[in-house]
Amino acid sequence: MLGYGTQAMDLALGWLTSPAAWSQFALLVVAYVLAIYVSRRLTRTLSGVLTPEEGAAGLVATTRRFVLQFLPLLMPLLAYAFTAVGEQVVRSLFDSGAVIAFGKRIFLFLAARILVKQIVTDSFLKLLGKFILIPIAALYALGLLDTATVALTEFRINIGNISFSIMSLVRGVIAGSLLFWLGRWSNDQSASMIGKQEELRPATRQLAVKAVEIVIFGAAFLLLMNIMGINLASLAVLGGAIGVGLGFGLQKIASNFISGVILLLEGQATVGDFVELDGGEAGTIVKMTARAIILETYDGRWIVVPNEDFIVTRVVNYSDQGSANRYEAAFSVSYNTDINTVPAIVEAAVQSHPDVLLKPYPADCELRGFGDSGIDFSVEFWVNGIDDGRHKYTSDVLFRIWNALKDNDIEIPYPHRVIEFKGEMPK
Repeated sequence: MLGYGTQAMDLALGWLTSPAAWSQFALLVVAYVLAIYVSRRLTRTLSGVLTPEEGAAGLVATTRRFVLQFLPLLMPLLAYAFTAVGEQVVRSLFDSGAVIAFGKRIFLFLAARILVKQIVTDSFLKLLGKFILIPIAALYALGLLDTATVALTEFRINIGNISFSIMSLVRGVIAGSLLFWLGRWSNDQSASMIGKQEELRPATRQLAVKAVEIVIFGAAFLLLMNIMGINLASLAVLGGAIGVGLGFGLQKIASNFISGVILLLEGQATVGDFVELDGGEAGTIVKMTARAIILETYDGRWIVVPNEDFIVTRVVNYSDQGSANRYEAAFSVSYNTDINTVPAIVEAAVQSHPDVLLKPYPADCELRGFGDSGIDFSVEFWVNGIDDGRHKYTSDVLFRIWNALKDNDIEIPYPHRVIEFKGEMPK
């Protein structure tokens, strides 16, 4: 560090006593001031041209908003361009351009800093820029990037038969971070695109999303190994050992993963279905992962059920992508009623409900028995969905039955009791 400091001091003194250096300093100042002036004018013009109308959507509007984000880079990039033009003039006059080359690198450092602080919004990319891009740009601006690269390449770490340099480790961290961020972004975009394909069954969409995810991250892993210079053939023994470990120690995880693939292929349960397991767990499937299926109950709780349970146990699917379910609503009428008129009245009232189906069967009112207080009836009806949560079909049907019976002057009985007193009446 002392040697580098001495060299920097000697270089600074040389620049301060050199007329060529002063002319280059003057050109840097001129390029900087001119870049500020031109960038302000261009920013106002480009902002007016590129700003889309409020609420505008579509590819063109999205592209214009994306380009608008990079307007803060105009000033350092223009300064770099103006300085490059001045560098050609200075080198032709003085056969020297060290100062102006240093200025160009400073402008690139400013561009990198603006990019990280003002333009990048993703938290992960901002972290990479803060701790990787800006330090690299600073070393480049100071002219130490090549020196640091050589030092990190020569410094090697030996672990048994494995030897690698710090530079390869740094390169792997940077490449791995970027590759897996890009893989995550690509996976999100592909999942969104596949999710919009309404003509595909939900189970097929889920399977396609999982397949794309495996392909993307598998390719990212192989590319990272290639960038780091790791021979995949050397991992064969390690891969065999990992396979044995998976076979014995991770049987449940492997079983759940394979069960998830089977469920997606068969499509017997998919997102949006209301299911009930043999163990009593019941809820709507809100998410299907590689290891488990997440059920949401009507009271807002989430139940994580391993995929294997959907294969090896009995599962009742009440939805099955739109299949109808039958429900019953019981009621009674007075013994003074002409019961022959009740079925038609009740069936018409229940069938008027917008969610009650005509197929597979229309509403059917049946006589169930003669009770203590009245004559017992029950009406059967079919709907698409579950009679719980947002939908209360039985409650709605009972309201309609009540109103229909009242409109036809049919009495709904309530219990009557006859009390017999023996002896004198109590006073």
